[in-house]
Amino acid sequence: MGFIKSQLLKVIEWTDSSNDTIAYKFVMPPKYEIMNGSTLTVRESQVAVFVDKGRIADVFEPGYYKLDTSNMPVLTKLMSWKYAFESPFKSDVYFVNTKQFNNQKWGTSNPVMMRDQDFGMVQFRGYGVFTFKVGNAEVFLRELLGTGASYKVASIVEQLKRTIVSGVSESVAASNIPALDLAMKYSDLGEFAVTIVGKKFENMGFRLVSLDIENLSLTEESQKAMNERTRFNIIGNADEYKQYQAADSMKTIADNAHKGSGMNIPAMGMGLGTGFAMTNMYAGAIAGSTAEAKTAAAAKADAAPPVLCPKCGKPNAQNAKFCLECGQKLQLSCPKCGHPVKADAKFCNDCGQRLDAPGPVCPKCKKAARPGTKFCEDCGTKLG
Repeated sequence: MGFIKSQLLKVIEWTDSSNDTIAYKFVMPPKYEIMNGSTLTVRESQVAVFVDKGRIADVFEPGYYKLDTSNMPVLTKLMSWKYAFESPFKSDVYFVNTKQFNNQKWGTSNPVMMRDQDFGMVQFRGYGVFTFKVGNAEVFLRELLGTGASYKVASIVEQLKRTIVSGVSESVAASNIPALDLAMKYSDLGEFAVTIVGKKFENMGFRLVSLDIENLSLTEESQKAMNERTRFNIIGNADEYKQYQAADSMKTIADNAHKGSGMNIPAMGMGLGTGFAMTNMYAGAIAGSTAEAKTAAAAKADAAPPVLCPKCGKPNAQNAKFCLECGQKLQLSCPKCGHPVKADAKFCNDCGQRLDAPGPVCPKCKKAARPGTKFCEDCGTKLG
């Protein structure tokens, strides 16, 4: 009666007709059981895993098997079979697809920050493709599949994408490659990212086969800031700015002459003359601004309160180094740090060294020098 109630399952196999199924639980027909001598067919790019009461038992690589105690050692032990199947049994059978899943796209949903050695903090975006496959079927079943009937690529691909974006960001930061040179290092960055991300994939039972970076580019804000800084560097030098303006004016005028009147040489010559004149005007304006700034600085120095000579009391200009009356040195240096100080200063503005304390007496002119000085500030005699 027991044999009539349960049917014997003779063939176990899975024909995969999809391209996005990672794992599939074999559907056991109602009242069917696995018998001694049942056949198992595992096709290429597949792995079959027998699970008994939630415990992973035997794993079968691609091939054709006739099930018995010789090729099912784990189940034989779990079921306490000594020599052969004592009776038909039921077991969960999972087929895991081990082929490569290609052309999986990844991309940064938000800008990624990086520190650039030339421009400081900048933001970039990137995208590309990656290829992965199941590397360890047992780890995959234990960590991800659980008791599900099937597992699709869509179930895990978003998590894999986030892992890859994190790895690419880390590899860019660790490489210290300037932002302007990122486009030349896609291959190196991709290989470096694989080493970083690979371990995280292995923890889920996957293997990252390849990672391709198709584009890494600065955001619009970072690119604009970089352009502004480049323009500022050009304007900061009047000569370079003059050359830059001349070249730009020649190109613009040549384009306008070509569009407006064909090869109108007289018009082009007049345009070039105008361009050079404007360039000289810009450069002159910069030079004039520089001259005005210097004049203003000189006027400011003249308007500053005069420096009194400590020897004769004669007032002198703020930036004078020697007294116009007696030749006394007005600008000295700190004997401790070398920072310029005034002759009547009591302390150094840079290190705080006291300057008005009595020091060694000059053996020649008998004038007391400041502490730490090696030569007399009045006559130049070496002090002991």
